[in-house]
Amino acid sequence: MDVFVRLDGQRDLSGQIYRQLRTAIHEGLLRPGDPLPPTRELSRRLEVARNTVGVAYERLVAEGYADSRVGSGTYVRTTDLPTHGAAAAAGTSGSGLRPRALWAGLSPWAAPKNPSPATAAHDFRVGLPDARLFPYHAWRPLIARELRLSAAGAVEYGDPAGHAGLRTALARHIGLSRGVRTGPDDILVTTSTQQALDLIGRVLLEPGDRVAVEEPGYPPARLAFLAQGAEVTGIPVDAEGLLVDALPPDTRAVYVTPAHQFPLGMPMSLRRRTALLRWARQNGAAVIEDDYDSEFRFGGRPVETLQSLDRDGHVIYVGSFSKVMLPSLRVGFLVAPAPLRTALRTAKYTADWHTAVPTQAALARFVDDGLLARHIRRMQHTYATRHRAVTRALTDRYAGLVELVPSTAGLHVTTFARGHLTDPDALADRAGRARAAGVAVHTLSEVAADRSARPGFVFGYGSISAPDIEPGLHRTLGPPQD
Repeated sequence: MDVFVRLDGQRDLSGQIYRQLRTAIHEGLLRPGDPLPPTRELSRRLEVARNTVGVAYERLVAEGYADSRVGSGTYVRTTDLPTHGAAAAAGTSGSGLRPRALWAGLSPWAAPKNPSPATAAHDFRVGLPDARLFPYHAWRPLIARELRLSAAGAVEYGDPAGHAGLRTALARHIGLSRGVRTGPDDILVTTSTQQALDLIGRVLLEPGDRVAVEEPGYPPARLAFLAQGAEVTGIPVDAEGLLVDALPPDTRAVYVTPAHQFPLGMPMSLRRRTALLRWARQNGAAVIEDDYDSEFRFGGRPVETLQSLDRDGHVIYVGSFSKVMLPSLRVGFLVAPAPLRTALRTAKYTADWHTAVPTQAALARFVDDGLLARHIRRMQHTYATRHRAVTRALTDRYAGLVELVPSTAGLHVTTFARGHLTDPDALADRAGRARAAGVAVHTLSEVAADRSARPGFVFGYGSISAPDIEPGLHRTLGPPQD
C-alpha cells in the first residue's frame, strides 16, 4: 500500500523519511511483515535521490525495525521489534474540542463479556438468529444480480424512503403476517431498528420531552432517546405488560415491545393494549411499537399489533430483518402515520440519504419470491424445538433454582432466580463460572436497561443447537434437581 511521507524543506531528508516510517511501525500502521515501498518508487514520489531513501531504510534495518531481503525488498521485521522511542498518537488528548454535555453521561450499550462464538461450547446469547441455517444459496444470486446492475450503472443514489419494490413487498408481507394496515407510501426503510428510533426521536421530540420506556426494557432504545435530549422515564411491567396507569400525563412518546416484552418475554394483554391506545389518544402521545421477533410464535393465539388496533394514527410501527434473516444485513423499517412521513423521509436523507440499494433490491426479490416466508417457516420449526427443550429443562429439572417467565414467542426465555441465586453476588459468580466453562450467557440485569432488575438469567436459543441446550444449562446452573 502507499505510505504517506511528508518532507519539510531540504535538510535531513533521510532522517525525516526514517522517523516517519519508524512512527508508522510503532503505531501499527505498518505491521510486521509488511513491505516498505521500493526505494525507486518512494524516491520518485518524494522527488529525492534514490540513495536518500536507501539511507533511511539502512537505518531502519540497523536499528531492528526492518529486514532487507536480497532480490525482494525491505520488510517490517516480524519479531523482536524495538519498543523504545514509540511516538504518541496525534495529539488528541490536548484538543480543545469537547462533546455536548448531553453526551458526557452516554456510552454505547456494552453486552456482557462472553466467550467468543468460536470458543463458546454453548451459546445462550440473546437476540441472535441461527446464521448457520440462513439460505445463502438463495440469497447470493439475488445480491450478485444487484451488484452487477450497480457495476453497469443501473443503480445510483436511491430514494430516502427506500427501494419502491421493497416497500411494496414489505407492505404485503407485514399486512399478511402481522395484520399491519399499511401501503408502500407509509413505509420508510432504515438501517436497522436503532436508526428507526433515532429518526423518530429527531422528528418527534424536543429536548426535555418525556419518553416512557418499559422497565426492565431494551437498553439501546433508552439510549437513542437520551441522545435526543429526552427525559426518559422507566415504567414498570407486570404479567400483562406495561402499566398504563403509571404513565405520566406529560409523556410525549411511549416505547413498547408488546408482542414479546424485552427482556421478560410476556405479551401485552389485549386489555392493556386497548388501555394504552386510549391513553395515547387522550394525551396526544405517540406509541412506538417495536415488533422485534414476533414472527416466531410457539403457542397461543397470534397477538394483534398495536398498529392494527390503532384507529387514530398514534402508533409508529418498527420492524427489522435482524432476527428473521441476519443482523449483519442492517435493514429495518418503520410504518408511520401520514403527518410524520415527509419529516421522517427528510430526517433519513439528512442522516445517511438511503439504506444500501443493492441490499434493498435483493431483499425485495427475496420477499416477493416467497423465500422469506419459506425461511421463516423453516426456522419456526427449528426454534420451536429449541424453545421446548429449554423451557422443559428449566421447568422440570431446575425449578428449585430458577422460575421460568412464561413466553410463547421470540428467541429467548427469561428466568428469575430462586434459592441462593437470589443473592446478586452468587448469581454473578455462577455466571462467571459458566463463562469460564465455555457458556455464553446473560444475566437479566446485563441485558435490561434497569440494572437493578430482579436477579435471573436470560437464555437465548437462536444460536444454540437443541442437543447442546441441556449440557449448557448444566454448566450454567449446576446439576439438575430431579
